[in-house]
Amino acid sequence: MGSEMCIRDRITPALIVGGFAERMRFSAVVLFSSAWLILVYAPICHWVWGGGWLSELGVMDFAGGIVVHVTAGVAALVAAMVLGNRKGFPTQAMPPHNMTLTITGAGLLWVGWFGFNGGSALGANGDAGMAMLVTHISAAMGACTWMLLERLKYGKASALGAVTGMVAGLGTITPASGFVGPGGALIIGLSAGFVCFYATGYIKRTLKIDDSLDVFPVHGVGGILGTLLTGVFASNALGVFGGQEEINISAQLQIQLIGIVAALVYTAFVTYGILKLTDVLVGNRVSEEDEQEGLDLVAHNERGYDI
Repeated sequence: MGSEMCIRDRITPALIVGGFAERMRFSAVVLFSSAWLILVYAPICHWVWGGGWLSELGVMDFAGGIVVHVTAGVAALVAAMVLGNRKGFPTQAMPPHNMTLTITGAGLLWVGWFGFNGGSALGANGDAGMAMLVTHISAAMGACTWMLLERLKYGKASALGAVTGMVAGLGTITPASGFVGPGGALIIGLSAGFVCFYATGYIKRTLKIDDSLDVFPVHGVGGILGTLLTGVFASNALGVFGGQEEINISAQLQIQLIGIVAALVYTAFVTYGILKLTDVLVGNRVSEEDEQEGLDLVAHNERGYDI
């Protein structure tokens, strides 16, 4: 369990950074991440996995739907709103600077998620194997659904859409991975691709919030959706969907919803307070000139590419 916790400790603050990429001072990032890990992640981790009140209530979160994805997604949304949009957003297109590296990173994520979810079984056993299988199914279904929606809406499917849908499928299956079977995973991945696709468009085009890497609509919304669907497809009463638990779906959904709301509200308020504190201490936002120049050069005196 210790190694699993270390992985989540590192990945959760890293997810949040995607919400304010290219516009926050490095010193503020370090202070914010350290404080957030202690004040937000650790308490919610205890609530769900450490014998806290959500654990006693019976909330189901196998590998981090609430603890990782809901908290990181909400924190990223709050941070994006507090810091404001990047210069040029939303009128200027801001695609990834290197699709080859994007696809490479997505492949690493897909493989790494087997350890993230499968490792939560804490043993090389059937539970771990099933967690890996349903993780794979959901990721593949999320990618396929996202590409289909792109094809229907824009006329073309994209590689970026495929990997975004994949991540949506991965994040959404995370809380359910130890409780559902292949049938449930198929529907969870389909739901992830559909819901997260439209959530991404709504956040960027309607609300015009510059969540740079779509952390809230993919991880946050995916975590919320997956946590709710865990309460449905974990039930073995559904038969064909492969649920493994003797649960009352209606009662479990209420418990899952309580866990989501508690984590969402607590994360939003404490994240806002931490951001205000770091702004007073070191200043959160870089200048327009530094943002235009690029933070790799301004903050670290390095370049990603030197051609």
